[in-house]
This record gives sequence, C-alpha cells and structure tokens, in this order.
Amino acid sequence: MNDFVPILKAIADDNRFRLINLLLNHDLCVGALACHLDISKAAVSQHLRVLRKAGLVKGEKRGYWTHYSVERDVLKDIANNFLRAADQTLSDEDICPRSAPDKTYILERREMAMCKNCCEHPEKLKGKPEECSEKQIRECHGDIKEHPCKSKKK
Repeated sequence: MNDFVPILKAIADDNRFRLINLLLNHDLCVGALACHLDISKAAVSQHLRVLRKAGLVKGEKRGYWTHYSVERDVLKDIANNFLRAADQTLSDEDICPRSAPDKTYILERREMAMCKNCCEHPEKLKGKPEECSEKQIRECHGDIKEHPCKSKKK
C-alpha cells in the first residue's frame, strides 16, 4: 500500500480530484479543463503535471493540442488494494488488548507482548514488560497496579 501514497497525495487536492472526475468522462485539453473548472490554464497544467508524475493521467497529442485521459488501471489497482485490505479479518494477535471486548481471554490465550507491539508510547518502554518502571507503565497504560503485558501464570 505504501506505493500508493504519492498517488493518494496527488488526488487529495480538490482541483486535481475534480480533474480526475472530468477526465473519467471525457478526454479533454488544458483549455477545456480550465473552462470546466474555472481556473487558469497555467493552474491546470501544474495540476496535470502532478497527476502525470503520479501516473494517474496521460497525454495524447491531437493536432495542436494535447488531450488528457485517466490511467484507469492505476485507479483500479488502488481500489482493489483498499478492497483487499477492507476484507481482511483480524486474528487475536492483531487485536490490541486495551480495546479487546474480552481482555482476559486474550491475556490467557497467549503471552502478551503489548509493550513491543501495541502500546501507545512504545518508545518510552524497555524491551520486556518485566523491565518497565512504574512510571513507564503509567505513561503507557494509565494508572494501574499490575502491568497488563505480563502473562498471568497458572
């Protein structure tokens, strides 16, 4: 998904998003895009440069003008990646114990490594839960008496 960050940043601008929407319906030149968006041709050119660099649009010379169109496969790739991510299910290892509905089940089921994986401030903690000071535990987990990352021994 990190490969799509430049593409998403390019689309994040209102005018560029509007450009993409226009180009999804018609191949248009800079002048027509400027007219539809009510912005200058220079501004359209700059926005198209960003979209071309991100791989979202391509230009095709037609006579004196260049007409732009959307690289639909790039948009489909982004959409498919989001759909795959949305369809993933979380395993018990992916659930943060602080937000799990049944914390005792998760704590008993496996040894918790919250200080390594799920704490809100892992940079303030040491490597193992046993090595955390009381101050570090409070900063990470709030005011509690026992460290929630330590496994309960039977």
